[in-house]
Amino acid sequence: MTPPLLQIRNLSVDYVTDAGNARAVNSVSFDINAGETVGLAGESGCGKSTLAFAIANLHAAPALVSEGEILFEGRDILKMSKKELRAFRWNEASMVFQSAMNALNPVITIGAQIIDVIMAHKPVTHKEAWARGEELLQKVGIHPSRMSSYPHQLSGGMRQRVVIAIALALRPKLIIMDEPTTALDVVVEREIMDELFALKQDYGFAILFISHDLSLMGEISDNIGVMYAGRLVEFGTSHQVLDQALHPYTQGLVSSFPTLHGPKTRLDGIPGHPPNLLELGQGCAFAPRCTRKMSQCDTIHPNLEQRGDKLIACHARSPEEVTV
Repeated sequence: MTPPLLQIRNLSVDYVTDAGNARAVNSVSFDINAGETVGLAGESGCGKSTLAFAIANLHAAPALVSEGEILFEGRDILKMSKKELRAFRWNEASMVFQSAMNALNPVITIGAQIIDVIMAHKPVTHKEAWARGEELLQKVGIHPSRMSSYPHQLSGGMRQRVVIAIALALRPKLIIMDEPTTALDVVVEREIMDELFALKQDYGFAILFISHDLSLMGEISDNIGVMYAGRLVEFGTSHQVLDQALHPYTQGLVSSFPTLHGPKTRLDGIPGHPPNLLELGQGCAFAPRCTRKMSQCDTIHPNLEQRGDKLIACHARSPEEVTV
């Protein structure tokens, strides 16, 4: 069998504070295969973006990768030298950040920012890099004349397309997308995602897609992982996670989305609020909010284990098993 493109093994990331260490990512493990799309879902603060930054080895103090390894084609990203990281980023793995306006330099033209990435990694002339930039803009549905525009002269959807174009500039094998359609209306979101997956067919890259939008994630992802309080609580195929959710947190996320078809049903939110990462106990972090809480949930944290064809971290063995 072909080995995975990316292997994350027992990864933990802490934020060092005066009050103690907050573990934002806690012993997370999963794989991404070449050409595969993996979705990562969960509430704000669950560790999704922290995990994404760790994959690109972009963390700086007070963040600290305290445990684990991240293997890209067998090479540990966390052990790469500065020179190796410079060659790895954008060339083999690129990232689409959550806010396009913050990711783009407001005082440099779009063209200058695209060709800077190209010329930093490829032995090409300015003219060749410019031509490649125009080609990339056309690929994402923007007229080449916009190479001379500044970010503030573009709409939110156009800026997001530019960020995607930059991520594609060197034809990487993996693209990490952190909330790529945040603050965009649904029409523009659909256009961008359709364009992205048309490009995926052409280039064959893998995607780590981070989002709150489970319905969109279900359409585009091969596998989905659900995170809560820094841990992976469920992982499986898109169908298994969204249509056959076993973890009570995943069930709560899925049931909070309305359906466009069928009868109207009452939507129930998840009670309570996410835990303080500085005050996590020994038990399951979701226990205070769980409708299927069992006696051992307060004292023993469930391990992520294989159940059928997917992974789940829950003491309850079935959706019906409950201890009040």
